Amino acid sequence: MRLVIDGDGSPVKDEVVELGRKYGLPVLIVTSVDHFTTKEYPDFLTFIYVDKGADGADYRIVKEIKENDMVITQDYGLASLLLGKKVRIFHHNGKEYLPETIDSLLTQRYIGGQMRKAGKRTKGPKPFTKADREHFTKILTKVLEESIK
Repeated sequence: MRLVIDGDGSPVKDEVVELGRKYGLPVLIVTSVDHFTTKEYPDFLTFIYVDKGADGADYRIVKEIKENDMVITQDYGLASLLLGKKVRIFHHNGKEYLPETIDSLLTQRYIGGQMRKAGKRTKGPKPFTKADREHFTKILTKVLEESIK
């Protein structure tokens, strides 16, 4: 089992890395070269950098994913591609993407996109708070403890 992060825009990278350390799990962050870093990281953490452009990180995650991995992404489209691959997928708000709910999420995303194309304003996401971060960490910790038993 690995923890795989869709790194473009993920606000919980540090929390996932810390959970990887705590539970002895490898962590993979897939992100665009726009987010290249020279920061030193522990050996259990691997980066894969992809070219700039829409969906590059998503397609690479689909290619790299292995059965029993856990993926953290806010991208509904990526989540829908991964649901059939025997992995668990979580949003940074702590909610798990499920086959029963993915269609409604994709429909909401489509409708929002159509509204924006028509010049209408839609609400963006609320700022990610310390409480949101703690909630995500609590949820993923519980999932990992149940999975490792």
